[in-house]
Amino acid sequence: MGGLSFDIAHLLAGALVLVSFLLLYQSRISALISAFALHAFVLALAVAWQAAIQDAPHLFVTAAIAFLFKGLVIPIVLNRMVVRLRIHRAIETVGGIGPTMLVGMGLVALAISVMLPATDLADPLTQEDLAFALAVVLLGLLMMVTRRNAVSQVIGFMSLENGLILAATGAKGMPLVVEISVAFSILIAFIVVGIFLFRIRERFDTVDVQALDRFRGERR
Repeated sequence: MGGLSFDIAHLLAGALVLVSFLLLYQSRISALISAFALHAFVLALAVAWQAAIQDAPHLFVTAAIAFLFKGLVIPIVLNRMVVRLRIHRAIETVGGIGPTMLVGMGLVALAISVMLPATDLADPLTQEDLAFALAVVLLGLLMMVTRRNAVSQVIGFMSLENGLILAATGAKGMPLVVEISVAFSILIAFIVVGIFLFRIRERFDTVDVQALDRFRGERR
């Protein structure tokens, strides 16, 4: 049973890394939002499995928060925002999707090569889960850097936070109050960013970060 628990935990953590690559691969806003919902569902499964094998019931609450808010509520709100902002179009990337995927593979290799020696004293399950979590964090950062659309950058930020949650649960979890506060902090930040995007659209008629550079220094 111990070996099976180990294998399933690593399967779910590895699946989260694969879905992070799926996020990087998307070229349209609607597909990106759907991929983020899948990212949240996989995270919820990974956290729920960690709750079961660690006998940590509070992690089931974390899994429920990830499933409900990140897997359902936030994608629904994002889709409505996209409809209202009328941004049903391709996502512009810095350097193209192909080179971005190659950089992403390099970041995964970096995460494994750095984290495994750094956690040499930890048990194998924690050690490898932390390596996967760091890979998810780095891929989220890569999305934020290589996407010019503000909505896709927000999704990159939230996928990065998913990696932090995976790291916390893989390292035997963190106090429930901290998990809840982190979840609601992200939700509040998401609401604020949503309002901010509406204001950008009303003022400049675009949410393309590169296009917004042309408005720097403009006075009313």
